[in-house]
Amino acid sequence: MKEFSNRYIFIFSMVMVVIVATILSLAATLLQPRQARNLELEKKKSILESINVQADFSNADELYRKYITESFVIDYKGDKKEGEDAFNVELRNEQRKPLEKQNLPVFVAVNDSSERITIIPLEGKGLWGPIYGYISFKPDMNTVYGVTFDHKGETPGLGAEINTPWFEKQFIGKHIFEEGKFVSIKVIKSKGKKPEGEGVDVVSGSSYGVDAISGGTITSKGLEAMLYDCLIKYEDFLKKNAK
Repeated sequence: MKEFSNRYIFIFSMVMVVIVATILSLAATLLQPRQARNLELEKKKSILESINVQADFSNADELYRKYITESFVIDYKGDKKEGEDAFNVELRNEQRKPLEKQNLPVFVAVNDSSERITIIPLEGKGLWGPIYGYISFKPDMNTVYGVTFDHKGETPGLGAEINTPWFEKQFIGKHIFEEGKFVSIKVIKSKGKKPEGEGVDVVSGSSYGVDAISGGTITSKGLEAMLYDCLIKYEDFLKKNAK
């Protein structure tokens, strides 16, 4: 009787494992399109935020169609590559390739003042994981029009501050070229105190420097490195298309 009872428990457990695995597999399959759609909308929202347009899931498609007029892929020499979809390029995967084989996405927007804005994606490393975002430029391909940053797991109140308005707004109007030389944007440790909810722009006199996050030095430096490492690949493209 005991042997029968053990066999019954074993069979029952196996059946339950199969049933649960089937349910989980079916749920994952059914949810996959929705997850992909949410990722698409989140990406469109981020691109729009880099040109200072706020969107949510209900209007991201509409606003994306309104403002984003063009997208394409270039190589490190700044030349367009045919047959590539900029929206579906995974920057993290591209960074694993040799530079000459990387696909570099570019998005173009036209704002409400009919000004052509160029958007470039960013991907780098923070303290605890990936950091990423988008940076946009005015027609001179030097002056920052807007930025948006995000992260996977930076510390709340410290490194996670990279996606707060006070930090991102510092970048507007900054420059990445100085007398024709690429210098990127420096994230400089502030010597002043940051009032609650605000940043002290102690480097406001610099056209290519912003305040670092107090207590978030590693994330700040990671973001600085991300800007330099990503944007230098676009140097030739930016110079060729500056107006």
